[in-house]
Amino acid sequence: MALSERSSVQGSVKEVLREFQVSFFALTRLPSFPWTFVEKDLQSSGSSELISQVLKQTCLHPLCRKFPPSVRYRRLFLSQLIRRLEASGCEPLDELYDALAEVVGAEETMECYKSYLLPAGGAVSLMENIALISEGTTGLVTWEAALYLAEWALENQQVFTGRTVLELGSGAGLTGIAVCRSCSPKRFIFSDCHSTVLQKLRDNVRLNGLSEQTTPAVSVEKLDWTAISEEELREIGADVIIAADLELKQIPVVCRGADVVYDPDIAGSLAKLLSIVLRCSSAEGLPQVFICSTIRNLETYGGFKQQLEAEGVGHEVIPAPVNHVFPYNRQSAIELIKLRR
Repeated sequence: MALSERSSVQGSVKEVLREFQVSFFALTRLPSFPWTFVEKDLQSSGSSELISQVLKQTCLHPLCRKFPPSVRYRRLFLSQLIRRLEASGCEPLDELYDALAEVVGAEETMECYKSYLLPAGGAVSLMENIALISEGTTGLVTWEAALYLAEWALENQQVFTGRTVLELGSGAGLTGIAVCRSCSPKRFIFSDCHSTVLQKLRDNVRLNGLSEQTTPAVSVEKLDWTAISEEELREIGADVIIAADLELKQIPVVCRGADVVYDPDIAGSLAKLLSIVLRCSSAEGLPQVFICSTIRNLETYGGFKQQLEAEGVGHEVIPAPVNHVFPYNRQSAIELIKLRR
């Protein structure tokens, strides 16, 4: 094989291993993994070396020991590796079967870790709830808009550097922790209103080594947008305010099969809050406010924008992030807007 061809193959293997690692720790759907590449490599090489490398980047990686994905997910993932290895007729891997033996029979819980790998190294690791809706709230899981907003933040770090940042409806904490780890804010305030979400949020913030004593200094605050006053917002003194799928937080939810139906009446309270936010200037002037939403219902989202206009709040649509850092469904309609008066 020519040197250029060998380099190309090595580059492809490196990319595939990275894709496996990123997808595995984020608990991405297993059919989306690059299995075809693995199958072709097993057939052409007659060696289980690639399977061994995949294993080292996933189940045997130190991150998996520290923040393991769910037991069921690891079991299904290992079963997929074993099925392909056995179908190829390659030499069995003892460490692969040892890894499966470790998770077979292990107790499954309603909570598990998800880890989102950052481009500059390290990861944001979160304890999340396996159920979509738990204890009356949707805030115990990471929504796609939070991942989209985090990707945008990574590409626009100057927006946050040296600033005081307030996040409304922080949920599990993915976006805020990514900003703290990569964008060098001066101070970051996480907020939510649901007591269970707040406790999990505090746990996740600590899990990632952030506190009032770190740089940036961080805090987790209870903030109910139907009750907070303009004076309280001024005391926070945020230069930048961000939120993802905010219109889905702090509201009653109803399940209909696989659907989650959200009460659109919350849009009025949300628009009032954002209008107040834009009046709360800091030493740097008026705060920059960014709202990221997954558009599940055009009528509901359009109604939210109408409520903003009724409160005297305009907006501009911000271009999507270019780099795909985190795995999520990119077919979803997601929009990031910057508010203005």
